[in-house]
Formats: sequence, structure tokens, C-alpha cells
Amino acid sequence: MYALRYAVGTDPGLRREANEDSVYFSERLLAVADGMGGHAYGEVASSIAVAVLADLDVEADDPLGELSGAAREIAIRLTDLAEENFDMRGMGTTLTALLWDDERFAVGHIGDSRCYVVREGELTQITRDHTMVQALVDDGRMAAEQAAEHPGRSMLMRALQAGSAHDPDLFFQDVEAGDRYLICSDGLSDVVSAAEIAQLLTASADGDETVRALIEAANARGGPDNITCVVVDVLPAGNSSWLPKWLTR
Repeated sequence: MYALRYAVGTDPGLRREANEDSVYFSERLLAVADGMGGHAYGEVASSIAVAVLADLDVEADDPLGELSGAAREIAIRLTDLAEENFDMRGMGTTLTALLWDDERFAVGHIGDSRCYVVREGELTQITRDHTMVQALVDDGRMAAEQAAEHPGRSMLMRALQAGSAHDPDLFFQDVEAGDRYLICSDGLSDVVSAAEIAQLLTASADGDETVRALIEAANARGGPDNITCVVVDVLPAGNSSWLPKWLTR
């Protein structure tokens, strides 16, 4: 059995007037949604996503099925709104969610928000971006280094959108004591390298301090987009002061 400790932060960045990211956090469910659509409708879309997800914040017998059903419900609600308001037809949202069952995470993911884990000091991205450039990387037609700098790297191939029927990736993620997870919007991952994200995630045991450092790093690179970060530490049950050996202080 394990326990979770989490910290959350969101920031509009330096170039956007509105924050179209939405975040949900509790002891059982943690999620980031990054809205799109213009005219502030991205904020509407991401808010709908986390509102639907909130219904999953209970013990579930089939967590992957629950996440799949939530994704369908989000798409239905967005479609209904778009049918009532023509201007909303382009709105949508990414979604990356971790649903906890005391032993592992059920992961639901669509779009280009990300989830990383640091285990034994090594950073791994456990989600796959649903973008055009990532598809080119997967096909061997573009190097990962090129993709990271490509001007079209945020062009989505899959998201939760009005009128769409895209399914999320769904899988279980086993955990170990000492794991540190990061869920983030692309306002972080588009401008801060994986190497620096790893360094910041391992620099402090304080989750709030880590979240602040991640947001500051994105803003130090111009803050071109909204930035949302959820840092989650997996601890031995009943031992909130325990620290993994790899974590520097």
C-alpha cells in the first residue's frame, strides 16, 4: 500500500490574457486539461473536462472503463454546446488524468499534455503526444530532436473536441515508493527541455517548491502559453516524511 502527496500550480504565462488550462486534484484523481478554440472557449472546454472527471473521484471497480466513459461524455457535452453556438465549433481540450486505486494509477490521455515519472533519478515520459510531429517521429520520418523544435509541434491529431470521436489512450501504471510524477500542459514541455524538467523534479523534496520552479522555468523562456503542473509523490503508506535516496535537497 502507498500514499500520495501532491502539489499543484497554474499560471497564464507571459503572453496570454486568459488561462485556458484547467486542473483537478484530490487524493484519488489528478488531471490537467488544456483547452483550445479561441474566444475563451478553450477555457469552457477544459472546465467541462474536469467537471465531468470530478464524478470519477470515488472508488471504481473499472477505472479504465470509467476514464473511457468520461472522455465520451466530455465529447458529447462539447458537441451539444457547439450545436447551440456556432462559434464554439472549434473548441476542444487535451486531457491527461491519473486515477488512483491505492496500488497503481489508471491513466487516461489524449492530446499533448504530458505525464512523466522520475524513478531512481531517471525521467521517463509515460504518455505519447497525439501530434503530427510525434506521428512523424514514430514513422521514422523525423528525429525526436527536430520534433522538439518544430514550429508545428503543437498541431494535434487527437483531442476531445466537439463533433469528434477520438478515443484516449488508456493503461495502468504500476508505482514504486519514491516515484515522482508530473502532469503538465504543453506550456511547460514545449519550452523547458526534458533534461531541465528532470533536474527540477529532483532538486527538492518540497512539491510546492518544485511546482513553482517549473512554472518559473517556463516563464523564464518567454512564457508563451498557459502553464499547469501537478507533482505527485508516491510514499510508503503512513510515512509522509520518507524520501527516496535519489532525491537531492
